[in-house]
Amino acid sequence: MNTLEPALIQKKELAKRLSVSPRTIDGWVARRVIPCIKISPRFNLYDLDAVLAALKKNYQVDARG
Repeated sequence: MNTLEPALIQKKELAKRLSVSPRTIDGWVARRVIPCIKISPRFNLYDLDAVLAALKKNYQVDARG
């Protein structure tokens, strides 16, 4: 990851970078497919590198950011 990018991103930005809907992100979190940091019951932050690694491991695809 580029050092100028934030280390943690919000759900909307993650969905945009992965070309999926925010609801898909919610589903992955609920099924524990991707890691997140729970800030409050309705607000999570995501480490893009960790999410990409989890997707590669679980789905064995080359997720692009």
